[in-house]
Amino acid sequence: MKYLVLLVLIIGVLWYFFRPKEKDGGSKDTSLMVECAACGVYVPSTEALKFRGEYYCSKECLDSAKEGA
Repeated sequence: MKYLVLLVLIIGVLWYFFRPKEKDGGSKDTSLMVECAACGVYVPSTEALKFRGEYYCSKECLDSAKEGA
């Protein structure tokens, strides 16, 4: 029984050190940065608001663009 536990422990350690690495350099945040059409601030595209093909950083900038149009 103790040999089975030792074998599982060795396999776990080997898997931890020799498992496949991330292909994108280890960074998981690879979102594209876009510029707000109203104020020029750059925000991740996943957080930006899109209206008529343009990106906005916040609801306030979006509302000001809607008022001006």
